[in-house]
Amino acid sequence: MKIVYPICCGVDVHKNYLVGTIITTLPGSLEPHYQKRRFSMFNSELNQFADWLYSNNCLDVCMESTGKYWVPVFNILEQRGLRVVIANPKWVSAVKGEKDNTKDSKWIGELFRIGIVKSSFIPDKDTRVLRELTRYRYKLTCMKSSEKNRFQNAFTVCNVALDSVVSDMFGKSVPPSRIT
Repeated sequence: MKIVYPICCGVDVHKNYLVGTIITTLPGSLEPHYQKRRFSMFNSELNQFADWLYSNNCLDVCMESTGKYWVPVFNILEQRGLRVVIANPKWVSAVKGEKDNTKDSKWIGELFRIGIVKSSFIPDKDTRVLRELTRYRYKLTCMKSSEKNRFQNAFTVCNVALDSVVSDMFGKSVPPSRIT
């Protein structure tokens, strides 16, 4: 196999911590050297993780995209100028029964080192922020509509036909006799 990334890192990300394995392959050698470390998911430790990568001349990182836990790691590494590949877990899953955090990070790094991990599409930061804000606004709008419907339903099941008397239960209303 051809080695695409002579110095790279495989990362196994969890809710409270990550495990990183830097794989270094010296020129003319096929035998890799491994360095493993565990970091918490606090920003200070994620910055230490980025410092550790820089101190080992590792600019290429691969991690699997399980849940949302990878996002803070990605944001810090991207901000620090590292090249990060987010891989679909089904393409980097280790063999069943042989899983643990250290083995997973090593396996992800090994697959990445030889160039067989495809990156998921991750939009630029401005697009990600805009996407997050618009999704949140949409959710709030849906929640508002849902609560209005629940409120009107409560009046209906209590035999209060207020919506028959006013044109808008939630705003300025005109009595039905004045509607033309």
